[in-house]
Amino acid sequence: MADPHHVSDAYVRGSQEIREQESTFEAFMGLTKWGSLILAALLVFLTLWFQPGGSFVSGLITAGVLAVAGFFFLKSGKKH
Repeated sequence: MADPHHVSDAYVRGSQEIREQESTFEAFMGLTKWGSLILAALLVFLTLWFQPGGSFVSGLITAGVLAVAGFFFLKSGKKH
């Protein structure tokens, strides 16, 4: 009778092709970080525009500065 806890000898750890998983993970991380930057800039813009005494121009300038600074920060990232 076969042992139900016996692991097959056919599988060798690290032998599976993972290129597709790697590209999916990189796409997800890219969308997450750039989407977070866009949301942060949008929230700053809307907050400064609609606060009492706020203005469209001040919100736009601040959101633009945040977006540019965030762009350079995220582009510099980790070097492999």
